[in-house]
Amino acid sequence: MSNELQPIKVGLIGLGTVGGGTVSVLQRNAEIIARRAGRRIEITAATARDLKKTRPFSTAGIELVENPNELVARPDIDIVVELIGGVDLAFDLVVAALESGKHVVTANKALIALRGNELFDIAQRHGRIVAFEAAVAGGIPVIKTTREALAGNQVQWLAGIINGTCNYILSAMYNDGVEFADVLKEAQDLGYAEADPSFDIDGIDAAHKLTILASIAFGIPLQFERTYVEGITGITALDIDYATKLGYRIKHLGIAKQREDGIELRVHPSLVPHNQLLANVEQAMNAVMIQGDAVGPTLYYGAGAGAEPTASAVVADIVDVTRALTVDPESHVPHLAFQAGKLADLPILAMDEVETAYYLRLSARDKPGVLADVTRILGGLGISIEAINQQEPDTQNDWVSVVILTHQVKEKAMNQAIEEMQALDDILEPVVKIRMETLS
Repeated sequence: MSNELQPIKVGLIGLGTVGGGTVSVLQRNAEIIARRAGRRIEITAATARDLKKTRPFSTAGIELVENPNELVARPDIDIVVELIGGVDLAFDLVVAALESGKHVVTANKALIALRGNELFDIAQRHGRIVAFEAAVAGGIPVIKTTREALAGNQVQWLAGIINGTCNYILSAMYNDGVEFADVLKEAQDLGYAEADPSFDIDGIDAAHKLTILASIAFGIPLQFERTYVEGITGITALDIDYATKLGYRIKHLGIAKQREDGIELRVHPSLVPHNQLLANVEQAMNAVMIQGDAVGPTLYYGAGAGAEPTASAVVADIVDVTRALTVDPESHVPHLAFQAGKLADLPILAMDEVETAYYLRLSARDKPGVLADVTRILGGLGISIEAINQQEPDTQNDWVSVVILTHQVKEKAMNQAIEEMQALDDILEPVVKIRMETLS
């Protein structure tokens, strides 16, 4: 048998949800995968904490080992697939694999966002590939699309619903009119949210993914530490109701935008017009919208998590690496889309410099002159009002909710206006601020 027909040997680090899905997909679709890759792909060995655990998939023909360091050192393995999550141990294992001449596939968004710059440099020096399609948006091929299919475009901006837990919670709050805490408990009971959900609901997970997408879109180094991050814990059913009446949905978005003076990188709740496609992404689904100068707006939608949707991306990466094994290392598709040494040192803008429109909700005393004071403050800072809506007063407490929509203004000016409004004696609670995105 010629060398081209020899099967590719895969070592799998982690047999959890995604690891199991990867085994199942590779086994079930072995024939069509071989036809696409040009040779068979076999899982030779896998690591597992509990070797005796009963699993819902077959491990026949797979050697199970406890120590992942043994797996990455094996000379018979061509591709190491890292699916254990976390950063430090995963980093050490991936580096060991690269230094021993193996290519790596990973679904680890934290690893790529936080230490990807180092990993890609090591991979470049050893002529190896680190593939990470599954690190962003599960089964949606948004990394490959941005890196390859949109290579002829200057990406102007991208915006995405890239955390399924947040989208599930906001969808349920919208559809059922319930509060955040109640939906969170339901999401935990259903397995959509972890026992400690902070990684998701505080926006960290989405920020890891946005960091990766922005780097590929704009050709900048990975810079998670400069990404503005805000979660959904402050969103109330009241704000969702008011937004709905005004023609908007509240979605948790990751937004990256290239401006003349730098790059915006931000994750936060946003009001989105109800007729926008992103506004209608429901439950735990993900979607990413990318605006290119040549192609215009494009949308990528699908399952952002789950065993087989994520495994779909992992297996696609394995196939890509297999196809590339006969290619000169200098001809591989660059990890971050741009050739090594050609990344741009564009500044990441502080959140104060971001310009967007705003939804404001004030709790004010129901008396003459209060609205005049509020509009005076906004006007004095050059903030133009698009709409103002006073709700029915609370007759028991003599206060009223006032909702204001503004035109675009810098965040710095809006924060100053809110500070001045909250200093008024007749503003009773902290002002609620949610940014608005037209996605146009």
